[in-house]
Amino acid sequence: MSYAFALFCVVTVAILLIYKYGVTVQHQKTLPITPVPDQKRHVVQDEGQGALKSNFPAESNLNWKDVDPVNFRPFKSTYYITMALQASAPSELIIIDNNYEERVLERRKTMRDHQSTVMGAIPAGHDAVRELYSYLLAEYLPNRYPSMFSLERIGSVFRNHVTKKTFPTEPPSNPLDACKIIGETVEDDVFLLKETDEGHLSVAFLCCHPAGFDPSTKLGKLLKDIHQPVPSYEKIGPSMERFFSKVKAGQFVKRLNWSITTQSKLFTPSGSHLHENDEFEADEKVDIDQVRLRVELQTLTRLPKTGAVMFSFKTYLYPLKEIKDEGLGPQLIEAIEGLQKGNAPGMFKYKGAVRWGKSVCEYLRAEEAYKV
Repeated sequence: MSYAFALFCVVTVAILLIYKYGVTVQHQKTLPITPVPDQKRHVVQDEGQGALKSNFPAESNLNWKDVDPVNFRPFKSTYYITMALQASAPSELIIIDNNYEERVLERRKTMRDHQSTVMGAIPAGHDAVRELYSYLLAEYLPNRYPSMFSLERIGSVFRNHVTKKTFPTEPPSNPLDACKIIGETVEDDVFLLKETDEGHLSVAFLCCHPAGFDPSTKLGKLLKDIHQPVPSYEKIGPSMERFFSKVKAGQFVKRLNWSITTQSKLFTPSGSHLHENDEFEADEKVDIDQVRLRVELQTLTRLPKTGAVMFSFKTYLYPLKEIKDEGLGPQLIEAIEGLQKGNAPGMFKYKGAVRWGKSVCEYLRAEEAYKV
């Protein structure tokens, strides 16, 4: 009898301890993770191929609704096709402004209506998509913008305080599901590439803001084939391949690319570029109110675990009236006409200036004459 009683006591104590431990763990999982203070930014340690450095400042008090988009004006009087890379920083990987909510909600609709066009991954890119997902949701966004994004349940859940959406920080097994979540969390478009014996191969992409091309046609292609339609690309192609091979994890570079589009939409998978044998109407009349200066802020870095090269870009659209009001009409006219000059004269046709150039320049000249 005494043996049975002793056994009963042991079991009872064990049950009570298990219950207490379980309640404690359950309670801990409901506590949100407090954002790391600015002076204690976490730095990812080297994992064999370098690392994506995260020692960026936190925008702890950011009111994104008060942040105007940056005004980029990269056009020059004569167009030269060059890499034109500048050193960048981790803090510039994702830039957020007052367009954020409108754009990510629009991207959600674009992905729903045009999924096969705006996202894709071949098997060689699945691991890179998962790595990017983990980096953005589990580390970059909640540390860089803690007033907009946070981690909960001991870091297992990512919360977007703007859209009110939550997602697991563990990447979905389906890479397209991961792309969808990334696509409605940031407004930047992304292409992931891996090096092969023949060059860099596009292994995955998320592109809701294509500037006149169908991004799905780039998947599974080499860098040189992706850029095959671009006039004079052979002048920079080998240099691009070499740079892509050398870029390190933790190294960030950026460049700006500009064009004129006759549509005010971000999702334009066709209609902007003209290729060698395309038919077109020269000097067509365009709706100036719809014409935009379109600028891409492009960023390049390497993911440390998979070694994939990450090429991303944020798109800016500026009405022509803004350019005119800044007094930059003459400079833009000169830049449009300068597309025929320099080392890539085919850009004048490729960028569509043979169609819209006359109308746009007439508008800018008329406005300048009126001001005088």
